[in-house]
Formats: sequence, C-alpha cells, structure tokens
Amino acid sequence: MGKIEEIRAEMVAAMKNKDKERKETLSMLLAALKNKAIDKRADLTEAEEYEVIKKEIKQTKETMELAPPERTDIIEQCRARLAVLGEFAPKEMSEEEIRGVIGEVLAALGIETPTGRDKGKIMKELMPRVKGKADGALVNKIVGDILT
Repeated sequence: MGKIEEIRAEMVAAMKNKDKERKETLSMLLAALKNKAIDKRADLTEAEEYEVIKKEIKQTKETMELAPPERTDIIEQCRARLAVLGEFAPKEMSEEEIRGVIGEVLAALGIETPTGRDKGKIMKELMPRVKGKADGALVNKIVGDILT
C-alpha cells in the first residue's frame, strides 16, 4: 500500500474520531503528495513520497521557528503537525550508521587518513548512498569531524 492510500485511511480514521487537527494535517499532506504526482504525471516512488513528507516537515519547522514567542497557538499547532507528519517520515540513519557508510566510502576510495582536500571526493561518493535516509547537515558535520 502506497503512502497516499495509507494517509487517506488515516485521514478517514481521524474524521471518524473527530480529530480535527490530525485530519487537517493529513489532508494537507495528502494534497502535497497528490500535487507532486500530478506534476510528475505518474505515480510517485517511495523516495519521492518521503521527499514530499520531509519537505512538509521542514516547512512546518520553519513556521514554528518564525512564529513570535507570544503566539503559543501557532507553536502548539506546529508541534501537533510535526507529531503527525513524523509518523509518516522515513526513519533517519543514526550517527553510528552514517559513520559506517563513511567507512565503506573511505575503503572504496582507498583513503586511509582523510584530509580536508579529500572532502569533495568523499561527499560525492557518500551523499547518493545516504540521500533521503540521513540529514545532510549531520552527514557534513560527521565528515568534518573525521577530517580533523
């Protein structure tokens, strides 16, 4: 079952339970997924579905960060949305898993002691392996730690 069907089923359940906040969030996510499929003119792959979900999470986090501190209603609404969106987001790789993939990349490239000049080669090989599975900022930080 694809994400669209799964989200639609959850939305129906939320409507039955009269959970307005959850229903609205799922409706928004469903619309984003459908719009992406319409733009593509084909069904979305699992990676594309996760990309849309992550984009919605990012936008909600930005809204929460930009909201003035006294607007607790907006902040609470964003927290509730993030909780719902988090249920459908892909599981992020842990720091140990990322380090393991970096080790594989270093072995594949034949680099025993990486230096700052190797960072471009490492990232070029590493990012396609972790794309959609790990936060890019965290990957960059870990690679930077290994290089020092």
